Amino acid sequence: MLKHRGFPGRMPGTDYQFTLRRANPKGVTRLVARERFRDRKPADKRADAAFMAALWAQFGDAPFERGNLDAGRLSWLFGREVLAAEDPFDPESYDALLRIDETVARVSFPEAFEAGAWE
Repeated sequence: MLKHRGFPGRMPGTDYQFTLRRANPKGVTRLVARERFRDRKPADKRADAAFMAALWAQFGDAPFERGNLDAGRLSWLFGREVLAAEDPFDPESYDALLRIDETVARVSFPEAFEAGAWE
């Protein structure tokens, strides 16, 4: 499992996790597209925006390896702002390649694209 050096481990000042410390010995957690409902808590929405800002700051529009990025947090963005960058795509692989759909991400999280947004 690739560890993304310099990527924030969590949202500053919270326990919203962004990365894993070690690979899951029971198997890799599957990436699934989770539905974001309008009644989500404001803190959850801020965590999504902070995670998107950190992804953009780290990777930009280049494809990136899933590595130690948290599957739960990725799943809130997967299928919309974060897409598979390879075909076939294995949602249960730490080596899976992903990419940010910049157009969709800028509409969903405009604040994430401001300079220093995730800090």
